[in-house]
Amino acid sequence: MSDGLLADKVVLVTGASTGIGAEAARLFAREGARVVLTARSAERLAEVTDEITATGGEASHVAADIRTASDVERVVDAVLERYGRLDGAFNNAGVSQGGGALADLDEERFDRVLAVNVKGVWLAMRAEIRAFLAAGRPGAIVNTSSVGGLRGGAGLGAYSASKHAVIGLTRSAAQDYGRAGIRVNVVAPGTTDTPMIAAWKRREPGIAERLNAATPLGRGAHPSEVAEAAAWLLSDRASYVSGATVTVDGGMLA
Repeated sequence: MSDGLLADKVVLVTGASTGIGAEAARLFAREGARVVLTARSAERLAEVTDEITATGGEASHVAADIRTASDVERVVDAVLERYGRLDGAFNNAGVSQGGGALADLDEERFDRVLAVNVKGVWLAMRAEIRAFLAAGRPGAIVNTSSVGGLRGGAGLGAYSASKHAVIGLTRSAAQDYGRAGIRVNVVAPGTTDTPMIAAWKRREPGIAERLNAATPLGRGAHPSEVAEAAAWLLSDRASYVSGATVTVDGGMLA
């Protein structure tokens, strides 16, 4: 779409195989972006990429592990090789801790959550920002945090800590690189219909009803509703927005 919100922009999406990331890739393509998807599952990435191209969008994918610096750099290099530039990135890859009070978590699970949700976001931002700076071009980054990054939650200690950290990384990067024309923002979703929430529902019957009761709009979000906020933040219409945390939570934190 030559007149879309992201017309002619080259945008990288991490965690793009399912949930919010997959919906974001679809939406960004509909809004005119040339989208590069990455996640660990090559098979699922191929499915989403094929869906996008079948409807007239432009997309490609690179399987990678966001926790590994060489993988992240390889993905950004692939974007630059294919399109010659990078205009924006949606760093959405993340994992849940799978429940458990803080003192019941084992070290391996804690490390995994922090490796994906914090180190992975940092590695992605580092590679993306270096690409912007090397090209001497402005750029926009949106990271995915959570309402759990703005408050605590029972059984969410490691997850909440990681999502608080994403907001800290975002704010610091906005300070570091604003003079270079690089905007960095974060979306903080509330209850969203993703595989992560589906697993929580199976683990804890009744949680959906409790979350909806705590949400003024009375329901969870569709992943596309979070993607819409990310699309706007990546677009030129948000040209004076940087360092912001945009809650997409149906009023949960109001």
